[in-house]
Amino acid sequence: MVKFEHRRIYILKLKNKLRNGIALSLIPQLILVQWLAKHPDWVETYYSTSFYPWISQFFRSLFGWIPFSVGEIIYSILIFLGIRYLIRKRQKIKTEPLAFLRNVVMVLAVFYFTFHMVWGLNYYRKPLSETLVINDSITILEIKNLTNALIIKTNELQYKITADSTEMVQVPYTRNEIIEKTINNYDHLDAQLPFLAYPRPNIKKSMYSTMSSYMGIGGYLNPFTNEAQVNRKTPVFRFPVVAAHEIGHQIGYSAENETNLIGYLVTAKNEDIYFQYSASAYALSYCLNAVHAIDQVASKELYNQINDGVKKNYQELQDFNDEYQNPIEPIFQSIFSTFLKANNQADGVKSYSRVVNLLVGYHKKNPL
Repeated sequence: MVKFEHRRIYILKLKNKLRNGIALSLIPQLILVQWLAKHPDWVETYYSTSFYPWISQFFRSLFGWIPFSVGEIIYSILIFLGIRYLIRKRQKIKTEPLAFLRNVVMVLAVFYFTFHMVWGLNYYRKPLSETLVINDSITILEIKNLTNALIIKTNELQYKITADSTEMVQVPYTRNEIIEKTINNYDHLDAQLPFLAYPRPNIKKSMYSTMSSYMGIGGYLNPFTNEAQVNRKTPVFRFPVVAAHEIGHQIGYSAENETNLIGYLVTAKNEDIYFQYSASAYALSYCLNAVHAIDQVASKELYNQINDGVKKNYQELQDFNDEYQNPIEPIFQSIFSTFLKANNQADGVKSYSRVVNLLVGYHKKNPL
């Protein structure tokens, strides 16, 4: 009996040493990631274009054939287990707060390591503007010029589809068909834009689309399973760009302005006119917002040039957002913004709108 008790104490000490070691590993991990953040060429060469494609394809092969999101099931189980732990161990947590804190840090260390190993280091890769060899330093005049060009393009596409400038565009595809067409277009662009190579596709509609709508999420990538989830409730006319955006995350681009550009390019280069319209209206909305932030008079003048049918599509999107507006969404947006800032996106959620810099730079080199 005494021998058994000694063995139990010995094992308990080993477990505590292991937990302490894992918790303390968070410190060198933080230091290493900060060092890697200053060496984007190293990350690009040895992680983003070497190790990451291999591991991402592995996960897409592992989970891609399953029709539902494995990652969302795992998240649900972990949340349940976490709540269960807090309830069952609440007395022990009160009496041993330092041990509880150590356990929390240990879990964070494991997640931090796994996150960066399987996807997160892409936050520190070489900027997409360097890959495309474009200048993302822009002027307000250049934004206005691109906005004018996009208004002409969007109006033309809307009129070609409806033959009536006042009629809203109704995309005739299901969301499953849009996903399939998006995947096919990634394949077609492989030769033209090799950095968009997308083998072993795996994109799914989120099981938590209603919750995502209330949180203001159009889609997201689960970094731990490499499954791209899209919000099935997103208005259909905006859905093509959202699907292409999430695939952009899958292929290794983490910055939101960069995946916004990727979503736009993939959708705009689709031969389908409905996809072209979706992309053009998407880019135009960002450019209009950029002009409005600097020159409200010019913004109003530009907006008045847009066909009423296009405005109705924008209103459709606004109505969708209004339907799910709630007091909690700003809180989530603030949390998400903090997460982005912690991962090399200094502008937080505002980094989405920085796509305008990339749009101007891209179309200076490749005019509409």
